[in-house]
Amino acid sequence: MVQAVDGTSVMEREADGTLVARLWEGDLSALGVLYDRYGSLVYGIAMKGLRRIGEAEDLTQEVFLSLMRTRSYRPHRGSLASYLTTVTRSRVIDRLRAQSTQKKYLNQWHHNQSGVDSVTPMKHITQQEQRALVRAALTTLKAQQREVLELSYYEGQSQRDIAERLGVPLGTVKSWARRGLLQLRKQLDVLREDL
Repeated sequence: MVQAVDGTSVMEREADGTLVARLWEGDLSALGVLYDRYGSLVYGIAMKGLRRIGEAEDLTQEVFLSLMRTRSYRPHRGSLASYLTTVTRSRVIDRLRAQSTQKKYLNQWHHNQSGVDSVTPMKHITQQEQRALVRAALTTLKAQQREVLELSYYEGQSQRDIAERLGVPLGTVKSWARRGLLQLRKQLDVLREDL
């Protein structure tokens, strides 16, 4: 039996590739076979990263549904086990980042709520002016950059979720976000100077 670089045999890789192709053609029994082969691998990685049974189960399901929908696995590039491992780790990191962001915003909200009574009319006006500045600066951005930033900051979506929603590669979303933030900073500096 010929071993591939990653330790899987060429026959195993071809068998996985055939199963994936059957899955993409609508054969859901192939999904069951693939899940039986790799479900514990995906679940183990998810559980190790997320440390919650429910979240690990949800992520495992998400990874296999993604395999079925995205059609991004290429057998000639590596084993299915390696692909699923990479996808699962990436999704775990995305979820942990999203949780961190949600906690940060929740803490800010709690902090802001505790000081609601202490907001003076002057502070309120200042906050309104800042919001208006940000809205004005956002209108100067390219449509894609503005949409990515609004989905990220106003709706709290991860960059991976935005990529899936917009149907563009994750790298493109990251690039739009970075360029948008840099342009937004420049615009805010210009708007502040005009005041």
